Amino acid sequence: MKKLMTGDEAIARGAYEAGVTYASAYPGTPSTEILENLATYKEIYAEWAPNEKVAMESAIGASVAGARSMVSMKHVGMNVAADPMFTWAYMGVNGGNVIVTADEPGMFSSQNEQDNRNYAKAAKIAMLEPSDSQECIDMVKAAYELGEKFDTPFIIRMTTRVCHSKSIVELKDRAEVPAKEWSKNPAKYVCLPAIARNLRAKLEKRMETLAEYSETSEFNRVEMGDTKIGVIASGVCYYYAKEVFGENASYLKLGFTNPLPANLIKDFCYKVDKVYILEENDPYIEEFVKQQGCDCIGKELFPSYGELTPDVIRACVTGEQPKLMEYDKTKLIGRAPTFCAGCPHRGLFYRLGKRKDIMISGDIGCYTLAAGKPYQAMDSTVCMGASISIGHGAQRTFNAEGKGRRVVTVLGDSTFFHTGINSLINTVYNKSNTVNIILDNRITGMTGHQNNPGTGYTAKGEETTLIKIEDLVRAIGVKHVYVINPNNLQEVDDTLDKCLALDEPSVIITRWPCVLKKFSKEDRGEFDNLFATKNKVDPEKCVGCRLCLKAGCPAMSYDKTAKKVTINRAQCVGCDVCTQVCPKDAIAKED
Repeated sequence: MKKLMTGDEAIARGAYEAGVTYASAYPGTPSTEILENLATYKEIYAEWAPNEKVAMESAIGASVAGARSMVSMKHVGMNVAADPMFTWAYMGVNGGNVIVTADEPGMFSSQNEQDNRNYAKAAKIAMLEPSDSQECIDMVKAAYELGEKFDTPFIIRMTTRVCHSKSIVELKDRAEVPAKEWSKNPAKYVCLPAIARNLRAKLEKRMETLAEYSETSEFNRVEMGDTKIGVIASGVCYYYAKEVFGENASYLKLGFTNPLPANLIKDFCYKVDKVYILEENDPYIEEFVKQQGCDCIGKELFPSYGELTPDVIRACVTGEQPKLMEYDKTKLIGRAPTFCAGCPHRGLFYRLGKRKDIMISGDIGCYTLAAGKPYQAMDSTVCMGASISIGHGAQRTFNAEGKGRRVVTVLGDSTFFHTGINSLINTVYNKSNTVNIILDNRITGMTGHQNNPGTGYTAKGEETTLIKIEDLVRAIGVKHVYVINPNNLQEVDDTLDKCLALDEPSVIITRWPCVLKKFSKEDRGEFDNLFATKNKVDPEKCVGCRLCLKAGCPAMSYDKTAKKVTINRAQCVGCDVCTQVCPKDAIAKED
C-alpha cells in the first residue's frame, strides 16, 4: 500500500516495520512528531522522557537488553544527549539502536543552527541522511540491520524540510524481530578506563570496516548526465540541486555520510569538469572532498548558514534573483509574535516587566516571547533549564558588587523537569537568593501539547503518577514556595514583593492551564470555570486611554474612529487580566 507521509511519520513507520519495540524522546521541533507517531503503534513502547540525556540512556538500556530501540530529538537536544552517546559508540549495540537528530537550518524555532553531522564524526558513529520520506523508511530499516551487523548505533540526520515535507511511501509489513539474548559482558558494557581503551581500538577498526561498506552502500549513488557540472549533495539539498540544474549536471547523492566513501567521491570528481558541494550549514562534505585532493566549490560560493533552497543556489551560481510579487510595503502592518488570548503567562509578565532594577533570566518556551513588546520582561535566553543557573551566577555577581540588583528566573514546567531541577539544587546548595518562577501551564506548550511528568499522563495517554512541582522544590530544600493564579495581578504583585524581600531562594509556581490545552479531568476538577466566560468593553466608560492594550492580548484592538477599545468575542476567553488593568472599570463580564 502507498501513502503520503511526512519525513517524521516515515521515520516512525520505518521503526515499526523494522521491529522496534522501544522508543524514547523529548519533544522539540522539528522532531516532535516522530515519537507522537511511534506512540500510535501498539507494538512499540513509546515514552516522553524528561530530557534527551534520559531518553538516550533509556534507549541504550533497551538495546543492551536486546531490543531494537530508537531515540529522537531536535539538534540542540543532541547536546544534552552527547554525554552517554559518545561512550555508547565505544560499547556497540546488542539490539539495534537508531539515534535521530532533526537539524534546523534557518532557525525557525531554535536558538542556534548547529550541524549535527559533526557529532557523527566526533563520536565515530555511522550516519545516514535521507532526502525524502521513502528514504526515511528505507534508511531506518537498514540502520537496524547494519547496526547489528557492524555492532554500532546509527545516527539518522534529518532537517526541517525532510521532517515536515510529504512524499509518497510504500508501506510494508512489520518484521517481528525477537529481542536478542542478554548476558553479562562487562568487557563490552562497563566502560572503566582499562576496558574503554580496548573498546577505543575496536571502534577505530569498526570505522575502517564501515568506510569500506560506504563505498558500495545503496544509499550512495552516482547519476551521470552532463559532465561540465558535477554536484555532490546529501539530504534535501540533492532535490534542491535537481531543481536548479536538472539534466545539465551529474550528481553524486550521498546518503551514507559517516564514514564518507573516499574512493567513490574521487572517482566522481575525476569524471566532471567542475564540482559543486551543496550542503546546508557546515562544510562537512566539502572538507572531506578537499582532503582527498579534489578541487571543488563549496562555502566560498554558497552560504554557510540558512537554508540552501533552489532560489539561493540559483542566485549563487548564476546571479539570478527570485522574482517576487510587487506590493505596497507601506500598507503592511507590523505584527510582533505574542501570547495567545487567555495565555496564563500574560498576567505574570505584564506585572514582572514593570519591576525596576531586576534582571530577568529566561528560558526556552512560549514564554520567551516576553522578551519583546509590550512586556520587555526577559533579559537572557540560552538553553533548556539555563534560566536558574544563569540567574544564580548573575545574582552572586550583583551581590558581590553590592549593587542590590535582584535576579528573577523564569522557566516552564516541562523545562523545569528537563534540566531546571539540577539548576535549582545548585541555587539552594550555594545559598543564592534568586526568585525563581516556574510557569506551570499543565502541559508542554511550545512543541504542541505533549505530556510531561507534571501532567499525570504518559505519551500514550495512560494515567501515571503526577509529580507535583511544589512538592519537588520543597524536597530540594526551598523554604519559600508559593503557588499562585497568574491571572490575578494583585496576587502576582504581592507574591513578587514577598520573594524579593527575602535573602534566600524562593520559588513561585504560576499554576493555570494553557488556553489551548485539551483539559483533563484533573484540570476541570482543580480550576474553576475554565475559560467559560467572555469580557466586553462598555463604550460609555471607555476613555480610549489604551492602558489595557499594554497587557498584549490579541483579542483587544483600538478603534481609531470611535477612539475606544473593543474585544473580539471569538478570541476572548475571560481570563480577566484586562479587567484588572482598566483604570475606568470599563471592562466587565458579559451578562
